[in-house]
Order: sequence, then structure tokens, then C-alpha cells
Amino acid sequence: MGRKLDLSGLTDDETEHVLQVVQRDFNLRKKEEERLSEMKQKLDEEGSKCSILSKHQKFVEHCCMRCCSPFTFLVNTKRRCGDCKFNVCKSCCSYQKHEKVWVCCVCQQAR
Repeated sequence: MGRKLDLSGLTDDETEHVLQVVQRDFNLRKKEEERLSEMKQKLDEEGSKCSILSKHQKFVEHCCMRCCSPFTFLVNTKRRCGDCKFNVCKSCCSYQKHEKVWVCCVCQQAR
């Protein structure tokens, strides 16, 4: 990162274009840092929620750890996340064919 550009051999238009590209790159990097920071905060909050809820065995067995909806026999069956090992409902997870495992939406985002 800390290298200086030698723009002395460029025309004014070329120099302006290079500076615009560098500024656009700077803005994109800043935006990406903000997005990743926001995602990390959401994942930390989700982890805190799960650590509290996971202490209640009855809740863990009967409700989705992500959306808190109750499991039912046919309509909303539970699946076990291959990463965090929590029980989650079908709408809060996706099947990873190459690994042959269900992964919850939070673990999928963390990946």
C-alpha cells in the first residue's frame, strides 16, 4: 500500500483518470470495510443470543435456534447444522450438496 505513483509522464487527462480510479478504489475499500464490520457485529450478536438460548434444553429441542419458530412433525421439521450443531428449521438453513450437510444461515454467512 504506501507506494507513491509517478504521474509526471502522463497528460493532465490521464492523470485525472488515474486519480479518479484511485479514489473509486479507496471508496470501495472503505465501503467493504464497513460492510464486513457490520456483518461481524451481527454475527457476534447472533452468537450471544445462541449462547443464552442454548442453555435451555427444552427450547433447543423444540424451537429453531435462529428464528425461534417451533418445530412440527411435517411442516417445520428440524435439521442439525453441520457447523454450529444447533437445531434449525428448513427456512433457516440450506443443504450443502458437496459436503452432504445442512448449514444454518448464520454459519453460511460466517463461511
